[in-house]
Amino acid sequence: MAQLLPFSPPNASSVADTVDRVFAIELSASIFVVMLVAGLIIGFSIKYRRRSAEDSPPRLGSHSGLEAGWILATFILFTSFFLLGAGLYVRLKKPPESAEKVYVVGKQWMWKIQHADGVKEINQLHVPVGRPIELVMTSEDVIHDFFVPAFRIKQDVIPGTYTSEWFTATQPGVYHLFCSQYCGTDHATMVGQVIVLTPADYQAWLAGLGTAADPLEDGRRVFKSYGCMSCHGQTGPTLAGLYMSRVKLTDGSTVVADDDYLRRSILDPNSQIVAGYRPLMPSFREQLTPEQLNAVVEYVKALSTAKTQTTQPSDDGSLPHVLPDVPPTQSRPQASPSRIEVEPR
Repeated sequence: MAQLLPFSPPNASSVADTVDRVFAIELSASIFVVMLVAGLIIGFSIKYRRRSAEDSPPRLGSHSGLEAGWILATFILFTSFFLLGAGLYVRLKKPPESAEKVYVVGKQWMWKIQHADGVKEINQLHVPVGRPIELVMTSEDVIHDFFVPAFRIKQDVIPGTYTSEWFTATQPGVYHLFCSQYCGTDHATMVGQVIVLTPADYQAWLAGLGTAADPLEDGRRVFKSYGCMSCHGQTGPTLAGLYMSRVKLTDGSTVVADDDYLRRSILDPNSQIVAGYRPLMPSFREQLTPEQLNAVVEYVKALSTAKTQTTQPSDDGSLPHVLPDVPPTQSRPQASPSRIEVEPR
C-alpha cells in the first residue's frame, strides 16, 4: 500500500510549533474571510437580482454603523496578523547568546559547512540535540536559499554579504536540507541533510573525525600571508580588544565591532573610517574566499583583551602575545579599533 505524504514536515525545532501556530491562525482567518466575502457576493446576487426588464430595485442608503464595524474588524484582524508575525520574526532573527556559530557557504551546487572548532562538511550538518546553532551564511556565486522544512527555517544566502539564521533541534534524526532558490542548471541537486544527534552520539562523531583543523591557525596563516602584520603587528594599530568594543568613526557616530562589522571592515574598509585614522586599507573583497574571511574574523575575535592583559599577534602572527600594562605616565599609540588597515602593497 502506497504511503501517503504527510500533511506537514516533522516538527523538530524549538520554533516549529510557533511557526505552525501562526500559520494555522492566519490560514484559518484567511479561509473564513474568503468564505464570508464569497457567501455575501452569492447571497446578494440572488436576493437583489433583477427579476425582469422593468424591475428597478430601490436605491439603498448607507449604513454608517456597518461600514465602521467592517473597517474596525479588518483593522483588528490585520493588526493581529502583524503582531503575530513581528513577534515570530524577532524570535527567529535573535539567536541566544550561547548559540554556537556554524559557517555556511553556498556554491553551485553544494553547501560547504564549517563548525567553530574547524570541522568541515559538504552537504551535511551534524548538530547535537538541544544546542542553539547560529548559521552565518554567504554565497560564492549566485543567490541560494538555506531551507530546512523540519526546522521551519528558510533564509536567502547572498553573494557579497552575510545573512544569519538559527535553530535549536529538539529531536534526533535526519532532516532534509534544500536550496529553495533557483540557482542554475543543477539547482535540484543542491540538497543535503541535517543530522541531529544526542550529545553522546555527537561527541562520538567528533571523536571519530580525528584532529580537526584549527580555525585560529587558518586565520593566523591568512592574516600573515596577506601582509596584515605590516600594519597590525606590534608597531601599528592593534586589533587587541576590538571585538564587541564600541568604535567611534570620523562622522562622529559610534558602532559596535561585532562579526558583521569585522567582515565589512575587511571587504569594504572605507565605508566606516575610525576617528583618527586615514583610509589606507585596501579592500580584500576579490582576494579572500568566504572560508578565508571567516577564518580571519575568528582570528581577530581571538585577540580580545582580558581585564589586565592585552593580546595581539606577534611578529609571526602567533597567539598569544601578552603585553604588560602601560603605566599611567606612558602612552600607547592609539589603536584602530575599527578596521584592519593595511598599507597598499
